[in-house]
Amino acid sequence: MTHSRPPRSTHSAPAGREGDGSASRAPLLARGRVRRRITAVPLAATLALLPVAGTAHAEGEGVQRQEWGLKAIQAPDAWKTTKGKGITVAVLDTGVAADHPDLKGSVQKGRDFVGVGAKKGDRAWARHGTAMAGIIAGHGHGKDNKLGVMGVAPEAKILPIRVLLEDSDPDRKKARDAAGTALAKGIRWAADQGADVINLSLGDDSDSAHPEAREDAAVRYALGQGSVVVASAGNGGEEGDHVSYPAAYPGVVAVTAVDRHGARAAFSTRRWYATVAAPGKQVLIADPDRRYYEGWGTSAASAFASGAVALVRAAHPDLSPAQIKELISDTARNTPEGGRSDALGTGVVDPAAAIEMGSNIKPREQQPSQLPYKSEFFGAGPEDGPSSSWLATITAVLGMLLIGSAIAVHRGVNMETLRGLRRRLRGG
Repeated sequence: MTHSRPPRSTHSAPAGREGDGSASRAPLLARGRVRRRITAVPLAATLALLPVAGTAHAEGEGVQRQEWGLKAIQAPDAWKTTKGKGITVAVLDTGVAADHPDLKGSVQKGRDFVGVGAKKGDRAWARHGTAMAGIIAGHGHGKDNKLGVMGVAPEAKILPIRVLLEDSDPDRKKARDAAGTALAKGIRWAADQGADVINLSLGDDSDSAHPEAREDAAVRYALGQGSVVVASAGNGGEEGDHVSYPAAYPGVVAVTAVDRHGARAAFSTRRWYATVAAPGKQVLIADPDRRYYEGWGTSAASAFASGAVALVRAAHPDLSPAQIKELISDTARNTPEGGRSDALGTGVVDPAAAIEMGSNIKPREQQPSQLPYKSEFFGAGPEDGPSSSWLATITAVLGMLLIGSAIAVHRGVNMETLRGLRRRLRGG
């Protein structure tokens, strides 16, 4: 069966399969610069596709044997403990084909924050999002689920949230005005639905990329609600390594890409915010057209890491997002010299090692989130900060300390007495 030609990025350039000069093999049709820069909606799905050679792949036969990424992150070892049952991963993307055989039964009812563009069944609908969902939670299909793709956390659920359009969607320009706040809204909505993990295989690493207050606040809100936020580090490794958002927001697990040998992929952005690395080159992915493709991008790396986080959360549900981030960072394999690097973070994510070490970690109390708005989105806005009552409490405590200090000086009370007063005011 002939594979349909995947859409080109506007910056794409044809190239041959790396390490294979044979013109008879399937060519790389869209190796492009896939950051898809947008002015008002600074989001880009970071993945390029090429069809996998061989007619058998149309039905998914033999695909799982080529999924080198699962072995690279030791996923089969983690499956001895859990396959992600009970965990929900929100996929903020271009939509997810819930009827794909590799995902059927695992996709929850989601939401569309774009409101325009391709519809279900159109070729320009849910390609990138379906690919990411398959990497995270694909369960295969057919006898013994041996056909199609197997995800990192095959028993996890996917919550699809549409926040951007495919590159090939004719309505992308219209979406610039219609969905300028889609990402921030989508993150908040995901957190309010109880998503354990939020995958953001998207970003803006254009020359004009900058922090956006609503997105930053939404990420902080999600973390406060207990969601681990994972994002692709960016595909600017060959174009200046521009900072990419949302990967660079504090608290986010930012993921760079490696190849099947564990080496940094040339396109993968190198920046201070890199947390860990994951497979992102020549990765086998599912598509709504029921065919299978080979893709590259830090999008795929983010999806692998989100699947890994889902496994860790399933094994240790009481750990906070900050503890999960620290745990997967501390247990990464192939750690660069010196402990970390901007190219690989602390190394390749290893959920099995994180699960094992997590048994020795005492859960920290989750910091309470801000009081909700009385509106559709329950998180506080960009002006999140201490409440007036909390500020009043701080002021009162400081006042008491000052008074206590004055009394101590006046009466000649010794310093030990003063220290005891301060301890009592702190509650300890």
